[in-house]
Parts: sequence; structure tokens; C-alpha cells
Amino acid sequence: MKFATVLTTLTGTLLFLSCQPQPEKEVIAVPFPATAYEAGMVVSGMRHPEWGQTGDSLPSFSWQVPVETNSQSAYRIWVASSKEKLSRQQGDLWDSGKVTSPASSNIVYGGQALHPGQSYFWQVRIWDVAGIPTEYSPIQRFTLGAFNTPGYEGLRIKLNAPAALKAIESDHYFIDFGKDAFGTLALYYPVEENDTLTIRLGEKLDNTGRIDRDPPGSVRYQLVQLAVGKPNSNFILQLPPDSRNTGPGAILLPDSIGVVMPFRYVEIENSKIPLLPNMVRQRAVYYDFDTETSQFKCSDTTLNKVWDLCKYTIEGTSFAGIYVDGDRERIPYEADAYINQLSHYQVDREYSLARRTIIYLMDHPTWPTEWQLHMAMMIDADYQYTGNKELIRRYYQKLKKKCLMDLAGPEGLISSLSPNLNGAFMASLGFQDTATRLQDIVDWPPAQKDTGWPLATPQGERDGYEMMPENTVVNAFYYRNLEIMESFARILGKTEEAEQFHDRAVQVRNAFSSILFDSDRGVYLDGAGSTHASLHSNMMPLAFGLVPAQHIASVVNFIKKRGLACSVYGAQYLLESLYQADEDQYALNIMRNTSDRGWWHMSQLGSTMTLEAWDLKYKPNADWNHAWGTAPANIIARYMWGIRPETPGFETVRIEPKMSDLTTSLIELPTLRGTVKASFARHQNGKTYVISIPPNTQGLFVVREQVESISVDNQKVTTPEITLTSGVHKIDVNF
Repeated sequence: MKFATVLTTLTGTLLFLSCQPQPEKEVIAVPFPATAYEAGMVVSGMRHPEWGQTGDSLPSFSWQVPVETNSQSAYRIWVASSKEKLSRQQGDLWDSGKVTSPASSNIVYGGQALHPGQSYFWQVRIWDVAGIPTEYSPIQRFTLGAFNTPGYEGLRIKLNAPAALKAIESDHYFIDFGKDAFGTLALYYPVEENDTLTIRLGEKLDNTGRIDRDPPGSVRYQLVQLAVGKPNSNFILQLPPDSRNTGPGAILLPDSIGVVMPFRYVEIENSKIPLLPNMVRQRAVYYDFDTETSQFKCSDTTLNKVWDLCKYTIEGTSFAGIYVDGDRERIPYEADAYINQLSHYQVDREYSLARRTIIYLMDHPTWPTEWQLHMAMMIDADYQYTGNKELIRRYYQKLKKKCLMDLAGPEGLISSLSPNLNGAFMASLGFQDTATRLQDIVDWPPAQKDTGWPLATPQGERDGYEMMPENTVVNAFYYRNLEIMESFARILGKTEEAEQFHDRAVQVRNAFSSILFDSDRGVYLDGAGSTHASLHSNMMPLAFGLVPAQHIASVVNFIKKRGLACSVYGAQYLLESLYQADEDQYALNIMRNTSDRGWWHMSQLGSTMTLEAWDLKYKPNADWNHAWGTAPANIIARYMWGIRPETPGFETVRIEPKMSDLTTSLIELPTLRGTVKASFARHQNGKTYVISIPPNTQGLFVVREQVESISVDNQKVTTPEITLTSGVHKIDVNF
């Protein structure tokens, strides 16, 4: 039996070139570069700028210093109008000359004017600390342009082979591709006679082990009748669009990709010939994603499954070329995108998808009050992880509106019921329909009595939150925005405005203590005038550093009594608050819990991506592919392992692990400068860490525990904050 060999064009169009069998496990994948230079060459956050347009008004160039070189003392960049000129080191558009500097990221173009839509070529050469030059880097093409549309150019097709194929009857086959993916079915079916195949695609099985033909919520199922017969043997299943995710605001895919749906399972009925594994492929759509750049393992198998679930969700939900909320609506939302962004940064070295989403959302805002307050947080995350200031410069003035300080009252707290929240203000936020008004959301879904859903959880995911005009959760986000805006103002040299943001932040902090805190109970209330305290009104101030040291214990005790009384979205901030309060054991227990309010439960349901809600009984219209549920992917990296940028762009990487009761762990985390690799093992007298710091990068390893001694590379040190140079280091922490 033969199956067509398939290649993909840059637009994702399939080309059937021959009819030779393909190995069952072969995947048509992105050809990721192998050389140290090329793997790390990035233009304006794009790993493959040859596939699309850069998003900056001026391109910026980054590269990874090869391991053999370790440190860089100088660089030289050439930009040319043709590859031929650059192959002779003729930078007819820009030759930076030899620049004595260790800088290897975000070097802004400084040559002749470049034009949108035009392709250009660049190359770099560096010198090591001894002044010895390296070889020239490969030549990379880039095209100047905007990121104001989804990144369709970065979409790629993978033809995934079946994980299992079996005959239910002689003419009826069941296929399991192992993982849910957005795409359609590619089929090789050579028959002479005209006939019709009945093909069913779905995400979920019923209790008989067949595809669920009436799945709950927004879990997907599709029946397609496929006409077969001569002269065709190769088929790509054409799917009908779904009205739920093709409405106003939804991201629609280009014709070159076609309609896709998430599915894992396929049933094919009325087959007149035996179906073999090399005759069917899951034609899956993904944005540029390199699964090899990250990994995590530890001594807890449940946590390993949770991390794998979250990592694959980031890859699997990238099909739209922009962060969307999942399959139910396929609309970008700010809070969904922020969690997606944070988790994406931990599992792949690709920053353009987040940037595209930021630029899109600045012009296409959504209605929740707190969602507007996520925009500065998204741009700050982009800056921290890439070191690139472009988005700060571009959107600083708009962010002054989106941080909502125009809605502040005399005490400094903001309110979505402010008289200033009028049509003109909505227009300043980017809303086309100026009749729209912001509404506080706190968490989602709200009380199910308000939705008409079954009353299994009458309080919804808000923990009984009392929605007050001056809302504690909203103002916690507002406080964080003021901190970020102060830092942005200082980056841009706007000292006076920075001080104004600082003063406003101090005023909000004071209001939290005087208006929103119940000193008798030692907890924060849901808003000004409320008598109710919820998980949300306490975890948000704790997550954003608003809780004074003397009140942390009472706030933490209250939080722990409330359990997981929040949604998968709220869990992001619950986990952040716990790790920041050194409640790492409790946070770890939440991530690996096996109740029906946890990530392990999602995999037990049969999903290979995180759900929109803990279970469909908590949100009856939920889908099975929502990246806002991937908090563990970024929490494990950023807080459990404690790997975060100490300085923007990872010039210095901070590593502050909190391993709780784990006995072993390893992680590989991609950064713009290279991969941070680390392992951990507990032994009778303490712990041993092995840390690999990328070239041209400095590490800061922090020990917060009470210990007897610390040794680095078999040499005792006297400080709990240890500077690490590029390379591999062994750290022994003895109790």
C-alpha cells in the first residue's frame, strides 16, 4: 500500500509529490537549525524571520554566543540588499563596524532606510574575550513589516501518524492519533469505484470506547461524508465552519489552511479496502514551535504529567497564529493571552506570537475591567524576557489610558462605575463600539444562578465574591499596573511621570490598608463597604506585593482555608501568591492534586490539552483546549525552579529554587541567550544542584533556606546569593 509523500509550502499548502509509503512515525516538521549561531539568530523576536514580517519599526538583531566561544568581547553586523553581497561581507545597507561590547541581543538596526514589505539579509561575526574572531554566522533573511495581523506565515503543517489503528468491523476502522490537535484528516484511499466514506472526528470517547457523538459542552465532534473513487486517491477532508468560533471577533484561518477542528480520534466506515497506518494522517496546524528546546522531569509522576499537558497545550493551541481563548470562540482575550504568554516563554524560544497578540489586543480590546489591566503586564513580560523596549516605546501613551487611572476616586481606588467611564474613554482604550462599558470580572464563570446552568456550584468560581463599585481584585491589578508604568516611564526617561505613578501606587497601597483590610479578621474584603472576604480578594493583594509583612500570616491562613475556590485562570494568581509567601509545599500540592479541581483530572478525562474549566460540571460550555489553564508550565519554571530574568533579556538569570518535598528534578528552559539547564537531587545531608548557565550570561543562584554550609564547585561560600559564570556549576547545600 502506498501513501503520498507530502511537503508543506511556506503558506501551509500541501503538495502531494509521489506515492511512496511514509514511515508511521514520520512527522513533517519545521527544519530547526543545528548550528549554535543559527539556532539563536533572532530578528525582532522572530526565530524564523524568513517566514513572515518583523514587527518592529526598526529591526533588532540577537544571536546566541556559541558554547566554544563562551564570552563575547565584540561584534560586527552586516545588513545587505542581497544574499550575494552579504556572502562577500558587503553590507551595502549597514555595516556596524567592529563594536567592542558583550551585547548579543536587541542590537537596533542603524543603517539606510528600510522599506515595509522588502526582504533583506543579515549576518554577524563576534570576537571572544581573547580577541579571536569566530566564523561568520549563517545568512538570515528578514522582511520589514507589521505584526498587526495573525502570524499566518508562521503556521506549519505536521502530518501526525496514528498512535493506534484497529478494525472494529471489516469495513469500519478506529484511529487514535494520541493527542488532540487542530487540523483535519489526510487520507490515501485508492479505489476504482465511486463510493462514499463516513468519517467521524472527535475529541472524546464515550463509555464504549467509540467517539462520543454527542459530547458535552464545547467538546468537538464532526461527521463528514467523503466521496471517493477515481481519479483521486489522496484526500484532505474538508470541514464545515462552526458558527461558535467564526463570529465577529473570531480569528479566521486563511484559505491555504482551511477550516480546522480539534480532534484526536477518527472512525472511518464503509471502507472497501483494508486501512493501514500509513494511509491516514492527522493534518495538524501549529505555529512555529520547537519541542526540543525545553523539558522538565521530577520525582513526582503526577507533576510530570501536568507539565507535559501544559506544554503540549501551548503548542497545540498555536494554530491561529495568535493567542486565542480556545476552540469555543477563537477570540483573543487579554488575561487568557497573558497566561499563554508566560507559559509559552518557558517551553520555547519564540517571542513573535506573544508580540503579535499584544499588538492585536491593543486595537481589539475586550470588555472585562481587569483584562485591560493585563496589557501593561503583557508588555512588561515581553520586555523582561527579551530585553526589547520597542513595545514600551510604541504603546506607552496608550497604556496610560489602559491602566485606568482616569477612573480613580479621591482615595486613589478605581471604579468601573466612575462617571469618567464614558464613550470617549472607551474610544481611548481602542473600542470601536463606544457604547460598550467595562465590567469587573474577578473570575469566570460567575455564580451559576446567574447563567442558567445547573446549580452544582451555585457560587461559580468567584468564591461568593461581593461585587462592589471599588473592587479589591480590580484595584490589586491597578496597583501592579502603576508599578509597571513607573518602570516604563523611567526606561523612557520620563522622570516626572515616573514619580507621579509612584505616588499613585503609594496612595493605592495606603487605601488597601485603610479601606479594604479588616484588621479584626486579618483579611482583605471584596471591596470598599463589603463585609465579605473571598479567596480572590486575598490572593490578588498577596500576589502583587500589597500585603504588609505583619499581615502575611493571617492572609495566607485564610487563603489556605478557602482551598481551590477559583477557576483555572484564578489558579495562576493563587499559585503566584503562595510561592511569594514561601508556601511552596502547599502550592506544589495544588498543582499535583488529583481531585476533580486539578490538572491531573483533565488528563484523566481524556484530554491532552488543558480545559477551559476544572470540569464541565463547573462550566457546562467549556472546551478542551484552553491555554489559560496552563499555569503550572510557568509556575514550575518561574517559581518552583525559580528561573526568571534578573535583568531584562536574561543578561543575568536568577535561579531561586523551592523544591518542597521533591527528591529529584531537572529542567531545560530556553532563553534568548541560550538554554538554562539544571538538575536537583536531595540526599541525606542536603541537596545538590547542577546548573548550566548559557554563554555570555551570568547566573544568580539564591538559597533562602536555613543551611549549615553552601559549596560551589567544591569551594565553600559565605553568601546565600551566588554569582555564577557561563558554564556548568555544582552547588551543594548542606543542612
